[in-house]
Amino acid sequence: MKIFAERLKDLRTEEKLSTTQLGNKIGVTATTISRWERDLREPSLENAKQIAVFFKVSTDYLCGLED
Repeated sequence: MKIFAERLKDLRTEEKLSTTQLGNKIGVTATTISRWERDLREPSLENAKQIAVFFKVSTDYLCGLED
């Protein structure tokens, strides 16, 4: 899932959001966002969908199935 970690961090930093700000918007902690970005944990399907909706991208994009 390294591609997910990279894309999540890229999307977050492009929007100039901290991990705390993003976490507040999707209902998780900053620590959780940080773990996802460092590829230490994987988000649930529901969390992946929330991220995709928030950033207006597809879950396929987040997972590296499309560019």
